[in-house]
Amino acid sequence: MRTRVTDEQLINWINSRRSVGNLNIPAPTHTQIKAAVECAVTAPDHKKLQPWRFIVIEGNARHELGRAFLAAAEAQAAAQGESLDEKTRTKTYNMPLRAPTIITVVTDMKCHQKVPPFEQLLSTGAAVQNLILALKAQGYSTVWRTGLLCNEPAVKDYFKVGVDDYIAAFVYTGTSGCAMPDRGLIETDSLLTFKNTTS
Repeated sequence: MRTRVTDEQLINWINSRRSVGNLNIPAPTHTQIKAAVECAVTAPDHKKLQPWRFIVIEGNARHELGRAFLAAAEAQAAAQGESLDEKTRTKTYNMPLRAPTIITVVTDMKCHQKVPPFEQLLSTGAAVQNLILALKAQGYSTVWRTGLLCNEPAVKDYFKVGVDDYIAAFVYTGTSGCAMPDRGLIETDSLLTFKNTTS
């Protein structure tokens, strides 16, 4: 019999989510990734357009992504009349090696008169958060990365992302042995307003 999680337990669990940069094996299995994506696509999605795609990068494909990052960085530098030093080239190429698996979330915008692009982009962000929580539920750590290179032509070309679409997230995932410090007190008073107009 499945034990019911209380509302308080669920809220505390969500509040315990932390981004973890150092990730190692084991990584989620394909079955676990599919389960996480099933959760991702329950995100609010006006008119059920499914304006997202998920591309899993693992193994040697991480080196292919590293080459795309490097090409993007070199193009950025050249546009400013500069060149990359060897240390920067190596660091850029090795960025995808910071986790055993990267789940890349890209938009797949649909033309719909009632669902503007910004709604579809927000829906994609909600899908990313669901994905991260679903991976956490299965025991994996994550960090949501983007960065200055993520929507450069060389990187978008690697993922076959169109001109009007975006790479919204690189969800690096794997296992972390780091003990995460407790999150400090969450203060929302400065962020939250209640309005209640009475006649």
